[in-house]
Amino acid sequence: MEYLNDMALFVEVVKARSFRGAAEVTGVPNSTLSRRVGALEKSIGLRLLHRTTRRIELTEAGQIYYERCRRIVDEARIAHEQLGQMLAQPTGVLRASLPVDFATIYMAPLIAEFARRYPGIAFDLDLTPRRVDLVTEPFDVAIRMGEQPSSTLIARQLARLTTYLYASPRYLKNSGEPTDPAELLQHECIGYPKFGPWVLHKGDASCEVAIGRRFTVNSVGMYRSLAVLDQGIALLAERVAADDVAEGRLCRILPAWHGKPVPVYALTETRLLPAKTLRFIEFLQERLADR
Repeated sequence: MEYLNDMALFVEVVKARSFRGAAEVTGVPNSTLSRRVGALEKSIGLRLLHRTTRRIELTEAGQIYYERCRRIVDEARIAHEQLGQMLAQPTGVLRASLPVDFATIYMAPLIAEFARRYPGIAFDLDLTPRRVDLVTEPFDVAIRMGEQPSSTLIARQLARLTTYLYASPRYLKNSGEPTDPAELLQHECIGYPKFGPWVLHKGDASCEVAIGRRFTVNSVGMYRSLAVLDQGIALLAERVAADDVAEGRLCRILPAWHGKPVPVYALTETRLLPAKTLRFIEFLQERLADR
């Protein structure tokens, strides 16, 4: 399809009425323009231009060809400009797969903000726990937490969420507030043992804490709810617990200690993304970094 580029160069030569003038407009050397137009004439089998030392004139075939080419080039330019406008103000349906708890607790306000910013985008959000197949299913992006297995998918890191320990004031009143991680052995630590024990860090120091003795839960939303309901201690991202802390339902304990930061990724099947998907990922990177 290289001849399409040659058609565009031919149009510029005709508009400028000279190779030199077209070279100034396009930035393509005079000799290259002459060679490309000559190759175009050879591929067509007809002379398009009468060349003189001072100017060029269209042949009869050249006049017909120029009118057709000019329309094609103009249509291509308009299409390019329209796509540029879509990039500035993207439209369409954004199909995203989101982790259930992370989406409902953390992302809902961000999605609402993004929707206000880009009113031309509609949303089809899948919050089921399954891991969708971005290659065979019609999803634009999947948001995933934790380290991702090696694959052909493109992973863009959005954030790293540091987790801290939280409990309700009533739980701490009834069970006492631990002052050292070793004391957590005497407390109900709500978690999911299949993910392993909690690994807490303070500077270079670290320790492991057994979890899920009474409540074995694989949902961050459930961790949070049970902690609010005085059932034990939960390890939560700071933003997830922020509203409960602000309203007095949870307190942060052992503040010098924290869990291993949890990475959050946007996964896509390709690097070549439509504007709606690219803007969504960029927005999440911006807003999650702020938080």
